[in-house]
Amino acid sequence: MKLIKFALAGLVTLLASFSLANAQSADNYLTIQLKDGPVVVQLMPEVAPKHVAQIKTLTASGQYDNVAFHRVIQGFMAQTGDVQYGNMKSGFDKARAGTGGSKLPNLPAEFSKVPFQRGTVGMARSQDPNSANSQFFIMFADGSFLNGQYTVVGKVVSGMEFVDKIKRGQGGNGEVADPDRMVKVTVGRAQ
Repeated sequence: MKLIKFALAGLVTLLASFSLANAQSADNYLTIQLKDGPVVVQLMPEVAPKHVAQIKTLTASGQYDNVAFHRVIQGFMAQTGDVQYGNMKSGFDKARAGTGGSKLPNLPAEFSKVPFQRGTVGMARSQDPNSANSQFFIMFADGSFLNGQYTVVGKVVSGMEFVDKIKRGQGGNGEVADPDRMVKVTVGRAQ
């Protein structure tokens, strides 16, 4: 009888641990609502803990909502996240979109061996490797030339077909005349 009680207690503990682990991991997803549907990004705090924490902070305060995809290059990537100049409902400055960040500090690089592949989410930065702040990009295709040069923060796990529909920019820099936007961004997985 004691053996059965011990086994049941162990099973209950295991199930409780499993439920807690799943609840904790749910906050390692980001859902980006686009005009065509939701995009779910699995964040990688084990790879880039400081960058992931900053993204979650900006998301929780609603700063990514309505932010433009200001730079979109066919066959390469779609860049967004300029909360300073890219909010299409509040203070949007088309001429400066892509040059701003947030009121939070810039982050030191967290380069890794995670490759840039289709669906990878990386942090945008200036020439200074330690200048990433709020802007990030989603890869349309593999980009091995970025490996070890930019911080990887996650990967798209569903909704890549909606990323593929983001309006493309013109010219080599990919500036978008009438950009699409992140309608709403939330921490957690879309239901």
